[in-house]
Amino acid sequence: MTKQKELVKTIIDGIQEKKGRSISVINLSGIEGSICNYFVVCQGNSPQQVDAITDSVEDMVRENAGEKPVRIIGRENSLWVAMDYTDVMVHIFVPDARAYYNLENLWEDAPTEHIPDLD
Repeated sequence: MTKQKELVKTIIDGIQEKKGRSISVINLSGIEGSICNYFVVCQGNSPQQVDAITDSVEDMVRENAGEKPVRIIGRENSLWVAMDYTDVMVHIFVPDARAYYNLENLWEDAPTEHIPDLD
């Protein structure tokens, strides 16, 4: 497994640890001019859950992959938090913001894997 795929798996584990839902992994590696190789998109039910998911991803990636995000933006209101791991960007939304920005549709020409929700 490549380092990027291991990072994506660790990010997914961090999201699922706090019951993040509707996880999509968008593979941008074949898209010329894309800003990174993967987008991981998910949602929490509230700003508090978005914040908890952000903390979980940050902690899990630091502990299991030894990496820190280059930047985290959106924590002021936690409606949409973006975490930049250089080759992988994590987008954590509340449902209304996710529907509004619709990142999956924006990158519809990229292969997308939908991760089943944990019950």
